[in-house]
Amino acid sequence: MSIAKELRTIETALDDYRELLDTIPDDVFAETPAGGGWSSAEVYSHVLQATLRSSIAIERCAHSNCPPTKKGLSLQGHFVLLFGRFPPVKIKMMDIMNIEKISKEDARNLIIKCRKRIEDIAPIIAKAPADIRYEHPRLGMLNAKQWFKFTRIHLLHHLKQLDQIKRKGLV
Repeated sequence: MSIAKELRTIETALDDYRELLDTIPDDVFAETPAGGGWSSAEVYSHVLQATLRSSIAIERCAHSNCPPTKKGLSLQGHFVLLFGRFPPVKIKMMDIMNIEKISKEDARNLIIKCRKRIEDIAPIIAKAPADIRYEHPRLGMLNAKQWFKFTRIHLLHHLKQLDQIKRKGLV
């Protein structure tokens, strides 16, 4: 895995989120799509909060600030990291995820915060020990490089979700 390539892809994805945000009319940003699903506001809230949480996990792994474990990836974790995408099945979000409708200004600020965190942690990933892992709720125990790859996969996954919302006519 090339950390520089992952970083460029993450930065490009954050640019795409920022550009897309400017195209979404204010009055429909928080509107739930016809037929259900998440609003654009909820997608932005989820993906950006998850990116920040992932950056914390990366930092903990890089600084060996995790409880010791011999556990590794779950089966789903192996799939996601091997193929670079989520399985093509809908998964109901866990109750622990606090998905809220945020404002466009909150989304802009979170994009800036995510970019800063990613830029700050990228240099420490290469030296992070591969055997130090922090738990992801679905994917199992990930090390710093795996968390970084997950961040990229997750950002790109939700860009597709926003595209689906757009095709439903709510963007």
